[in-house]
Order: sequence, then structure tokens, then C-alpha cells
Amino acid sequence: MKKLIFLLLLMTAPMFGKDPVDPVILGKVTGIVMDKEFNEPIPYATISVKDSAGAIVEGTVSAVDGTFTLEKLPAGNYTFQIQFMGYRTFTEEVTISEKKKDFELGQIFLEAEIAQLDDVEIVAERSTIEQRIDRKVVNVGKDLTTAGATASEIMNNIPSLAVDQDGNISMRGNDNVRILVDGKPTNIPAAQLLKQIPSTSIKSIELITNPSAKYNPEGMSGIINIILHKNSNIGFNGNLNTGVTVGENTRYTGSLDMNYRTGKVNFFGNFGTNGGKREQLGTIQNFTNNYTEKLRFVNDGKSYLFKVGMDFYLDDKNTFSFYTNQNYYMGEPVGQAKIIFDNPAAGNITQDFSLDDDNTTRTYNFVYNHDFNSEGHKLIFEADYSSTDEDEIARFKYSGAGAGELDSYRDDVKEEFTNTTINLDYENPLSETAKLELGAEARLRRSSNDYRTTNASLDNALYDYDNNIYSFYSTFGQSWNKWSYQLGARLERYEVEAILDNELIYETDYFTLYLSGFLSYKLDDMKTLQLSYGRRVDRPGLSQVNPVREFSTPRITGVGNPELDPQFTNSLELNYTHNFEKGSFTGGVFYRLIEDEISQVLLIDPEDPSRLLLTYLNWDDNTAYGVELSGRYRLFPWWSLNPSFELYSSTEKGVVGEEYLEVEATAYSLRLSQSFNVTKKLTFQLFGMYRSSTDMLQISPEEFYFVNAGARYSFLEDKATLSLNFNDIFDTQEFKFTSDIPYDQRGQFQGDSQTVYLGFSYRFGGGKNRALSRKQRDDNTNNSSGLF
Repeated sequence: MKKLIFLLLLMTAPMFGKDPVDPVILGKVTGIVMDKEFNEPIPYATISVKDSAGAIVEGTVSAVDGTFTLEKLPAGNYTFQIQFMGYRTFTEEVTISEKKKDFELGQIFLEAEIAQLDDVEIVAERSTIEQRIDRKVVNVGKDLTTAGATASEIMNNIPSLAVDQDGNISMRGNDNVRILVDGKPTNIPAAQLLKQIPSTSIKSIELITNPSAKYNPEGMSGIINIILHKNSNIGFNGNLNTGVTVGENTRYTGSLDMNYRTGKVNFFGNFGTNGGKREQLGTIQNFTNNYTEKLRFVNDGKSYLFKVGMDFYLDDKNTFSFYTNQNYYMGEPVGQAKIIFDNPAAGNITQDFSLDDDNTTRTYNFVYNHDFNSEGHKLIFEADYSSTDEDEIARFKYSGAGAGELDSYRDDVKEEFTNTTINLDYENPLSETAKLELGAEARLRRSSNDYRTTNASLDNALYDYDNNIYSFYSTFGQSWNKWSYQLGARLERYEVEAILDNELIYETDYFTLYLSGFLSYKLDDMKTLQLSYGRRVDRPGLSQVNPVREFSTPRITGVGNPELDPQFTNSLELNYTHNFEKGSFTGGVFYRLIEDEISQVLLIDPEDPSRLLLTYLNWDDNTAYGVELSGRYRLFPWWSLNPSFELYSSTEKGVVGEEYLEVEATAYSLRLSQSFNVTKKLTFQLFGMYRSSTDMLQISPEEFYFVNAGARYSFLEDKATLSLNFNDIFDTQEFKFTSDIPYDQRGQFQGDSQTVYLGFSYRFGGGKNRALSRKQRDDNTNNSSGLF
């Protein structure tokens, strides 16, 4: 691929070769590039004409139908070449003279290069990292898919990311992160979404810690973009993956990826499913009120993810693409909360609850891509629409001597969400060293929450929360010698309206300017320094602003705060990348200033001092900083190490209850992944992680660690793979905390983390060459890979 890109660059550069014999005589070469085995045209093959000194005189690429034309060739002796990844190079000598000026080569059949085809078709053994100008791209290999059955389970294996017992994900110690799938937002909560996506359906994971002005500014600590597989090989191809996880409960997962590529059309599809029971146990000791709350939660859920689409290559300048995602989830959570008092006379309370939770999310995406005559000069129109319907039936039953007048009741909640995004992007490489990008976007979001209850002490409610976002952006980048920079600005208008029972309770609209800047210096071919600045926003989500009660236990009620203000973050980063013969090293530091930080707090219920409210508040401006170090090193051909170290610190300030608090919260974590190649077909992996204790504004999480081990065996000419993984070997992946506000208490939660996973994958089909990859809005620059 590097050779292909290099040749394309040469084609646009000034050429200094042998002078032609006779500049008056101008010749022409035409033909059609074909696949010898499938007898089909090969689009976008590289065609070049070199003089006797080896300098490129003229070049082009084949059209979608394989045709090409090279014109105005001066008289002389030339070497004509056709190259395409995965094929043997075609070479022929051509002489332009007065006797023969035009050469019609007809159909030129390229033969497959078998050795290269294996590299193209087989999924990488090891995950690699590409360092781009504004992100890190983790290309998911077999080592990560062995590490877990779902996206949620492999995230803890990726530096900068962490997943807690509830499935909530955080980046750099902050859970205000935005999750995208194939570059698009979803209406599914992040914790639920990550458990629904099979790890084998993931092609890559993009970590955008300081996005440029080109991208949606939502997500305080950054963006995580999950790219799903979409094959585009000629012919019919597919990949089957299935697995089972056994622990306290049994879960299953499976996915099937297929595509059919012929002529101008590429069809692709993906089906993924997972299901089974997930259990979580918790205990909270309240020393102020002298009771212990024991919690048990079991969710028997299953999900189905469908993705189908097509690319239509109208010609070599116009491409239409369409796909749809259909996600179905069905859950039947059951649980129990017990309040056990130290004094038996106080009367214990037991709450049993069960839920029927069904939701359906449908996403439709359309892209039109137009390429102008010059390389990289293009216009992209994209429209995306998604809708989610969720129905939840919750039943609560109280018992025990202390239950008193607590009535059993039922809640019915119906939620509907829609998200419409329309954007237009224009990219123009003004020169070989400068690039201009312009764009406009409209995002329209609608949500409705209809709450009905049989609890006489609670009110029915209908809550609508709508917002519109209109934005314009511009970025300009330039490079010279070892320096490169990119500057950007994004102007957004934000409108929000909240209606409770047909009465307007909150509305606002405002303009905000988001600036970004990147400066990069290449010390040499192996070392790069990068400095970046970005401004971002974290706007309250529906669950954070919904005033309707979300859940209730005998002592805690969860509600939102409709008057939450957005929080803004100014982030400054410095990163260093160093590649060397046996590995690579990346290091970075960052500093953030957070305005009006949104945080979840526990408050004493003003209507019942014996109960707590779990809600959200805006705190004062806070600061955060951190250090990240990661690398890879191959000690021996059979042993690879991938260590990482992360240190995060923040100054948290805010009012909890009636008390103003300020706390310096510092935490660090260590990860070490090792890979052992026993034979060419058998590989072992070992992964360990440690996270330190820390002090936060309202709770103090304690330290924890866990160790995972895995093995993988390939057979059937490397088309099939069998994986075995043992997660949380020592059963230590447990979340513990202490707190003294608003009560003196201690808690611990543990999920079904000690499990054994057995997986099987099989690759089938006979594709031979890659088609044009789907146009992506994030197709940027600067790649460097490294073993995870």
C-alpha cells in the first residue's frame, strides 16, 4: 500500500527525465485492465510510463470499467507498467515514433500474487495502532477478539479506555465520552451498545482525544468510533464467528459478515447476536443510619444486529453508498434490594423487582461522493436517520417488617427517540502541501418519554426533550519540510426545548465557537512531536435532564435535572511517537480546563430525609491533567510485550448538599499484554491490569486488578481459528468504594467477570482484490503502526 501511495504521489510531482527525441510527435496508449481469473475489470489500478532513466513521464489510474488512456506522450523509448495491490506487475516496452504513435493494448490480464493475497485476506494476528494527525486508530486483530466476546469486554485491553462493572466506559478517567458506530451516533446507551456488538464484528476502534473543528464537538473526554467490518473483495466472501462464555451464567455470541462484489456494485451485510444472563451483586453498608443494603441484579437479555448495504460506482468520479443498521434488544432483568438494620427492631425491608425491556433501533445512511479532476478534490453529501422505540414494564413488590405502607406497584415507560443528521463536506488540496476543508451540518433530535404508574404517591408524566444543532466548519492545513499544521473553527447554534405534561419548563438557544489547532514536527523518519488544542462541549443527555423518576430502591431514587447547563472543555495535548526496529513507543501529556462540570451526586431527599436522591448538578470549573505512556517491543520472534502506563489527576470543586468541597483526585493504572507464538498455528496471550485507589468529591474508589489469559489455534490452511480465553483468573475484578457524604458508608459491586470463553471463526470465499473503500469523513494522514 505504501508503494501504491508513493507512485500516486509521483504522478502529481514535476518529472525530470530524458528529453524526448522529437517533441512534435505525440503518442497515446489505451487499454483495459482485467482480472485474469474472474475475467472482470480492475478499477483504480496504477498505470505509469517511465523513460529510459526510470523517471515517470506520465501516469493515471484505470476507470471503474478498467479502461485507461495516456495521451500526449513525446517520441521516445518507454517502459509501460500496470500495478495493483495483490497482483503481479505488468510491464511492456513501448516506442513512440513517427512510424507508430498510438498503441491500443486491448485487454491486459493481471495475475494474482498469491503471497500478497494471503496478507490481504487474513485478519491480522496482532492489533496495531495507526497514529494520525488527530486520532489513534486501533486495528483490531485476533489478539483482541480473543480477549473478549463483546466490544465491552475488549475495551479494557485498550490504553486510555476503561469499563466499569455496569458497562459504562471512560476515556482518560472521564466517562463523558461520545460513542459512534461507523462514524454515526446511535440512540442506544453506551453501556448497552457495547454489550450488543460482538468483538468479531469490529474492524477498528478510533480514539479521538482532541478532535479537530471538523468533527462534532460533543463528548468532553473525546470520541470513540467503532468501525464494523465491511468486506469489499471481488466475488463472494464471508467470515463466520461464534462463541460461548461460561461463568456463573452462560452467554453466547455470533456474527456473520458477507459481501458480493461484481462490476460496479458491491453488496455487503453483517449479522451479529449475543445473549444470556449477566449477574451483578452489590453491598452498601450505611454506618450513619446503621443498616446494610444488599443488591442482586440479573439480566437475561439478547440482542440482534443487522447491517446491509451497497456501494454503486457510477463511474470513476461518482459513488453512491447506502446501508442500514437494525438493532433489536430484549431484556428481562430481575433483582432484589434488601435493607437489613443492625437493630432488628427497626424492621427490615425487601424490594423485589422485574422488568420487561424491549427496544428497537433503526439506522439509515446515504452517501454521495463526487471526485473532481485533481486528486483529493471532492464533495461528499451524507444523510443519516435513526429511530429508537423502547418499551419498559417494571414491577415492584415490597415485603418485610419495615415495609409499612409501601405498596407494590407497576411502572410502564414508553420512550421514542429520533436523530436526523445531514452534512455536506468539501475538500480541496490547494497544492501538494496545503488543504482546505469546508462543511455544514444539521442535527435534529427528538425524544419523548411517557411514564405511567400504579403507585398512588407518584404522578404520571409525559416528557418531551428536543434539540436542534446547526453548524459550519472550516479547516486549513499546510506542511513544509519537517513541519505541518492544521487550524480549524466550528460555529454552532444550539436550540433546546423541554416540555413536561404539555407545559414548557425549560428552553434555551445560543451560539458557540469551537477552535482547534494541530502542530506537528518530524524529528526524523521515526520520531514525531505533535501539539494540539481543542474546545469541546458535553451537553446533558436525556437521562440527565429527565425529571421523571428513572428508578427507585427502598433508600435511593434516581431522577434527572432539566436545568442542567452544558459543560465546556478546553484541552491541550503534547504527544511523541517513536518507531524503531523491534517496536514503537508513544507518550503524551494533556491538560484540561472544564467549565461548569456536570457530575452525578447523591443528595438527601428533601421530602424524606431517610432517602437519597441520585441526580445531576453543575459544579464549579475544574481542571484535569494526565500522562500516558505505551509501547510495544518484540523481545524474540516468539515473544512480544505491550506495556502501558496512565496517570490522571483532577481538581474537583463543587457544592454537595450544603457543603462546599474541593478534592485533588489522582489515579494511575498499569497494563501489560504479552503474546507468545508457540508455533505458526498456536499462540498464547496474557493480559494484566492494575488500577490504583483515588479520592473523588463524593466517593473514594479502592484499588483493583485482574489477569486474563488466552490461546488461539489456526487450522484448515489458516481459514479457521479456535480461541480459548480465561477472564479474571483470580476473581479480583471488583469495584469497592468508601464515602462520608452525605452518609458514612462503604460499598462493593462485582459482576460475573470470572469466565471462560470458547470461540470459533471461519473465513470463506474466493475474493481476489480490494474494491474502492467507502469514503470516510475521517480519512486523514500520518500513519505509524505498532504491536499492541
